[in-house]
Amino acid sequence: MTAAVLALRFDPAVVVLSYLTAAFASYVALDLAQRVRTPDSLVARTWWIAGSLSMGTGIWAMHFVGMLALKLPFLVGYDTAVTLLSWLAAVGVSAIALRVAAQETLTPLRLAVGAVSMGAGICAMHYTGMAALVLAPGIRWHWGLVAASAAVATGAAAAALVIFFGLRQLPRAWARWCQLVAALVMGAAVAGMHYTGMAAAGIAEGAVCLSADGLRGDNLGNLVAGATFALLLLTLVTSALDARSQRRTNRLQQSLQAATTELQELALRDPLTGLSNRQLLDDRLQHAAARGQREGAHLALLAVNLDGFKPINDSFGLAAGDQVLRETARRLQGLARGHDTLARLAADEFVLMVEGEVGETTLAQIAQRLLDALAEPMTGVPGAGSQPLRLSASVGIALYDGKGPGEALVAQADSAAQSVKRAGGNGFAFFEAHMQAGVREQVELARDLRAALAGEAGNGRLALHYQPKIATAEGEVTGVEALLRWNHPLRGAISPVVFIPVAERFGLIMPLGDWVIAESCRQIAVWREAGLQMRVAINLSMQQLRQPEALVRRFETALAQHGVDARYLTCEITESVAMDDASATERSLQRLAELGLSLSIDDFGTGYSSLAYLRRLPVSQLKIDRSFIQDLESSADARAIVKAVIELAHALGLQVVAEGVETEGQAEVLRGKRCDKLQGFLFARPMPADELTRWATSVPDDRLRFSASVYATLDTTI
Repeated sequence: MTAAVLALRFDPAVVVLSYLTAAFASYVALDLAQRVRTPDSLVARTWWIAGSLSMGTGIWAMHFVGMLALKLPFLVGYDTAVTLLSWLAAVGVSAIALRVAAQETLTPLRLAVGAVSMGAGICAMHYTGMAALVLAPGIRWHWGLVAASAAVATGAAAAALVIFFGLRQLPRAWARWCQLVAALVMGAAVAGMHYTGMAAAGIAEGAVCLSADGLRGDNLGNLVAGATFALLLLTLVTSALDARSQRRTNRLQQSLQAATTELQELALRDPLTGLSNRQLLDDRLQHAAARGQREGAHLALLAVNLDGFKPINDSFGLAAGDQVLRETARRLQGLARGHDTLARLAADEFVLMVEGEVGETTLAQIAQRLLDALAEPMTGVPGAGSQPLRLSASVGIALYDGKGPGEALVAQADSAAQSVKRAGGNGFAFFEAHMQAGVREQVELARDLRAALAGEAGNGRLALHYQPKIATAEGEVTGVEALLRWNHPLRGAISPVVFIPVAERFGLIMPLGDWVIAESCRQIAVWREAGLQMRVAINLSMQQLRQPEALVRRFETALAQHGVDARYLTCEITESVAMDDASATERSLQRLAELGLSLSIDDFGTGYSSLAYLRRLPVSQLKIDRSFIQDLESSADARAIVKAVIELAHALGLQVVAEGVETEGQAEVLRGKRCDKLQGFLFARPMPADELTRWATSVPDDRLRFSASVYATLDTTI
């Protein structure tokens, strides 16, 4: 006769606790699934393992608490080994769930396999946990309800996967609330599966618990629930902190991206006026010329060279000059159309690139409007008081004919502007064929120079020659000045006076300057290996100083690549460059000084320097221009000027170098006036690095008194 089956009764409070445990575990599971999808494989694997343990423990605890909600008329205990086995099944189910959640998409096949696997795991966990309750007679199962519980488990698993992938598509503001609702629904589904499985269990009246000596159920429920809640809460807090850290990282990445974009934008802008610089103009000109060749699009350039700008700087000061340039840029920009490009190429040189309708009549009207705008009185200029300033300009116009490189337009427009300037300025002119010879030569030189920089064979080679600087008191070589040379395969040695302006006009001065920096550092390293500690001075251009970030990076790269200390490099800038675009120059020199480089003002005395401004610059040296040195022996005025410069420099704590020293008489005058260093043909002409090495190591100690003729064999074009 079959024993009667007990009517199962549950403690309502513990049932509610089991549901809350299931809902909380579901919420944590949804949160953990987000972490597992991180692109870092190690972090994702760590979250997968930790998440499986935490999520599995939460699900297992819900079933275990639910079993403890069952009120039985006898003392209850659970077999330890079987209970542990049911926990392992819960962790395995969680591992499957998180692995599926880590995928990019939820395909039908992936949903089916994942739901069935998770459903089977949940059932295994539940019924293994039930088996931990060892009864005599054993539990009689209602297989229909067992099948129903398996269906509920599989359906709950499928719903959980669909919900998770659905949450990914929601806005962040909605996702958190939807996650809470989804957790409540999933908790109800998991609890429903559990209590359906419990309803399938038939326990006979008078049954005895054979595992009563195992895990006891009197206070175990509260202990399990508390420990599980603590574990899940810790996991949730950790997940929230990780999410916060991830959001902060994302914000930092976005900020970094914005800063990088801003720096890239700044690198393409003139710092004083905000207009396009040469690099940006060249890029747009190249694309416009390509469209002209491909589609027949029209293109023209207007070169705007201000007349008489230098006297404004000299008369009213640097602040006035900067203000005039900014106002000039503003007026020109006001006349440019949205798709035109206005760029500043030099201190007082602007270029307007016009696309579209560029007939001669239209271009002439544009040029006249530019001249009229600049002729308007300019008031409020610092140093000028109430006196209004009036500007004029020489405008050169060049039209692209659809052939050849677009950069030739720059030279053509500039040639036309120079013809206007020679005729008195304040006007415009179109480029004409008789100007072509000079333009063609410049374009060819620019092409060959670009090829030489790229190291292409047959275009000659660039080289640095070095001229020693001699300490006046000790008579020792204290360093050298690096002078750029270009030996063209057809034209022979080309003077820097010829090819440097070409490089500036055709946008090659930056790569040329980069080459000089890298080659100087390489040579310093070579001399160091040969036992020579040689300080090298290199010349910087205005274009380099206008891009301080790129210039500093280039120095940092070259110094690091060759293991050279920055103190062995001196950067020389001419006085006119130092005074041009004063604020930008000061910022650039400060950055170079912070890098450890020494700074020197070259050709001092040829410009109109502000002593107050010079004191702000981090320079350590002045070089007196050779034009003052030539007349030292015959001109009392020249001697007075040189003496004044030396005393002024020493008062400011600066060393003085005299360049262009060619006679012993000049050297004696300079020694008597306490000039610190001498440089010129009297001691040595510029020479290649290997010849300088032999000269510095093998010439007798009294070499500094030799005449220039001794070194005639070392001569190269200066």
